[in-house]
Amino acid sequence: MRLVDFHCHLDLYPEFETLVAESERLGIFTLAVTTTPKAWARNNKLASSTKYVRAALGLHPQLVAERWREIDLWERLLDETRYVGEVGLDAGPRYYSSMDRQTEVLRRVLRCCAQAGGKILSIHSVRAAPKVLDLIEEEVPKGRAKFVFHWFTGSAADARRAADLGCYFSVNSQMLQTDRGRALVSSLPIDRLLTETDGPFTSEGDGPARPCDVATAVRHLAMARGISSEESAAVVLRNLKTLTA
Repeated sequence: MRLVDFHCHLDLYPEFETLVAESERLGIFTLAVTTTPKAWARNNKLASSTKYVRAALGLHPQLVAERWREIDLWERLLDETRYVGEVGLDAGPRYYSSMDRQTEVLRRVLRCCAQAGGKILSIHSVRAAPKVLDLIEEEVPKGRAKFVFHWFTGSAADARRAADLGCYFSVNSQMLQTDRGRALVSSLPIDRLLTETDGPFTSEGDGPARPCDVATAVRHLAMARGISSEESAAVVLRNLKTLTA
């Protein structure tokens, strides 16, 4: 099966370069998201010589309180990539105090992507899906960018709204191990589904998940949708091709 890991923090593994090479050798399309624009240069250097690994330019909402000034650097680097992430909002208790700053940063990200056109964004939306969707509707004219909600935890109504806006969803094995997660994924349009690991923030066996472990998400997705693993993998690959066309 051809595999897709559309959200993995490759640069947070000690064996970063080894994992890039492994994804390339195994033919796993891997989106290497970054948490700050200062991480971009190293990620881009390693990914630019590969066929299957792509680097994304990010400014993680959980880091915005301390690193919001890096949005200026983020803007300067945007022309170097089609992929953006991890960006978004996090309204969890630990990060809620920075919501105003997060909103300001995400608004700038969306405006820049709308102006540039053709960007694909991997979106974080913990306890903030309605606000993220509001900002997308306010700042990005239809067709100017594409959005993939990573590890979506919003309501069913939020998911329908996102789908109506043309958004995709990248799902991992951990979210597919709960009844709520399976029910949500089962309700989503099958042509909007991708897979991810979100490694190293998820585990496989005794260690952090790596891109090759996205096969577990493929199997769990297949069970949630009542299809075979082979069909699940084929659907995800077809969706990726549509997204990146």
